[in-house]
Amino acid sequence: MGDPRGIGPEVIVKALADPARRARARFVIFGSKQPMAEAAGLASIDGFWSVRTPVSTAGPDDGVVLLDYGEGDGTSSQPEGELSFRFIDDAIAATGGAAVNARGDAPAGVTLDAIVTGPINKEAWAEAGHAEFPGHTELLADRFGAKRVRMMFVAPKLRVVLATTHIPLARVPAALSVERVRETIELGAEACESLGIAGPRIAVCGVNPHAGEGGLLGDEDTETIAPAVQAARTMGIDASGPWPGDTIWNAAVAGKYDLVVAMYHDQGLIPVKLLAFHDAVNVTVGLPVPRTSPDHGTAFDIAGKNIANPGSMAAAIDLAITLARSRGLTSRT
Repeated sequence: MGDPRGIGPEVIVKALADPARRARARFVIFGSKQPMAEAAGLASIDGFWSVRTPVSTAGPDDGVVLLDYGEGDGTSSQPEGELSFRFIDDAIAATGGAAVNARGDAPAGVTLDAIVTGPINKEAWAEAGHAEFPGHTELLADRFGAKRVRMMFVAPKLRVVLATTHIPLARVPAALSVERVRETIELGAEACESLGIAGPRIAVCGVNPHAGEGGLLGDEDTETIAPAVQAARTMGIDASGPWPGDTIWNAAVAGKYDLVVAMYHDQGLIPVKLLAFHDAVNVTVGLPVPRTSPDHGTAFDIAGKNIANPGSMAAAIDLAITLARSRGLTSRT
């Protein structure tokens, strides 16, 4: 569900209100029943889910099951932050992989093939005592023990993978290395293959204006990014660059490239959210199970007003099912 105060409950209700989407898989919602009921009431949607507790020994019913975590147990100064953290931590544990949650257990009777996460508030996580995880991506990597994890965004006309994620802009140059950029290209290529794109054409952004202007505007492009591109090419990947980060997007949207590798968060997210705010999906590549999420945040300013667009959540659910099936999973849940 993500943060119960945000638009997560609303977009989940609206996205799963479509019977055709519900028929594609079984769904378990890790959340709280009150915000779900309120969102459904405002949208005039009849409840389509059953409710049970996370510790119930009963297995999930067919259709949609809501695991109700209540309103918090009073142990945290930031109950919504603790709840949203526990939702995802328990969902990770329920994948049946090596991951376990902080308490070393998992909800009874639940086995997952894929995870779709609602938007969280990072400040609430920090205030609840989880500041070591700046977001979902970092928590997922930690719990699964995944050493090579990247954020990728899939939109109708654009796909973007990030070499760095939630770090201050001032730390980006130091975080980039030939190996990290090469790995990002490789993971992006593998993700494209899983989406059915054979031999993806990959454009790699520079980090400095004009891709460094031959070293006049910084040497990271020639000393780090260009060697990484060459290393990827020796692996048989159709990668090119570094390209200026302000112009490569036109060629990508026109269909010349299947994927763009961006060096930092806003370099990649600004074009994605400008072109496909209601359609883009965040995919974590490098995990043993598919994980997707909407590309938007909690939107506290419109929560509870029944005006949130569920498009990105619907797309995230659909893509999670597609990715699970592409890996040969059974779509049990």
